[in-house]
Amino acid sequence: MEKRFMQSVAMRIIYKGVFHWFLKLIVGVQFTDCQFLKKEKQFIILANHNSHLDTLSLLSSLPGNLLWKVKPVAAEDYFGKTRFQASISNFFINTLLIRRKGEKDSEHDPIRKMLEAIDAGYSLILFRKEPEESRNKWEK
Repeated sequence: MEKRFMQSVAMRIIYKGVFHWFLKLIVGVQFTDCQFLKKEKQFIILANHNSHLDTLSLLSSLPGNLLWKVKPVAAEDYFGKTRFQASISNFFINTLLIRRKGEKDSEHDPIRKMLEAIDAGYSLILFRKEPEESRNKWEK
């Protein structure tokens, strides 16, 4: 319980106090009012994925009291290479780490992990990336 409270406070400071203003003033992100999400018990956000700023932008747009209840689904091989990296991404981003490669036994089944998170009351952010897209449009 105390860890959850600390995470909630940290996420509010980071996303509403730092990243929201950085993204708005420096990057030029235009945030829309997402207060309507407070009325929803749960939700799933499906977004196109062009950069890691997408996650920061989406989290920064959410009402502060919802941040700890939203789990961006993220690649374990990128955000959880080590236990330390997984702990940091779980605490500060609240990630739901899934395996993209290798064996997908029942413990590591991405759908099962997402359903468990939903059953636990979390909302999810899923990213959609077309196979032909790349993060950098200049890569070819």
